[in-house]
Amino acid sequence: MSKAHHRKKHPEAVRQQLLEVAAKLSLEKGPASVTLDAVSQAAGVSKGGLLHHFPNKLSLLDGLFGDLTEKLDRAIAERMRDDAEPKGRFTRAYVSVFFQPHGIEDGEQWKVLTIALISEPHLRERWRQWVERYLAENVGTDSSPEAMLVRYAVDGLWLADLLGSPTMDSDERAAMLERLLTLSRS
Repeated sequence: MSKAHHRKKHPEAVRQQLLEVAAKLSLEKGPASVTLDAVSQAAGVSKGGLLHHFPNKLSLLDGLFGDLTEKLDRAIAERMRDDAEPKGRFTRAYVSVFFQPHGIEDGEQWKVLTIALISEPHLRERWRQWVERYLAENVGTDSSPEAMLVRYAVDGLWLADLLGSPTMDSDERAAMLERLLTLSRS
């Protein structure tokens, strides 16, 4: 018997490793570099092992999306639990996760996913459904034009950060954050 038959298998650890390698490759060399061969080789996992978890590139991107939105759900839920003011609670959680520097866990992987969202209609649809679910759940508290304006402003900053557009210094960013949080309560 080969060593592989005696080795303990950790499928979730392998799956996570494959997602991390795919994100790293995409960031370092661009999304076109994320091929099944390149990911399996960089992760030190056989192509069969990769195909067990992700049968194609889209399923790999889909897995990355699912992994990141689960983390995002936890971060938003945590911030909403800590906010005693119901009006605009989801919007403030959204702001705190996406606006603040290092507010979002796995920020580098989100850059990869944002690029994939632009080019993959299936992932755009999943993102639209994710946003619509939160808006439906918070229709009574976060449906004002002000709350919508705040979320769109945050989306714009997220994209500007991704593209490396001229950014605000830390004082300007802090002032902008305060204005957006105040507006979310309107």
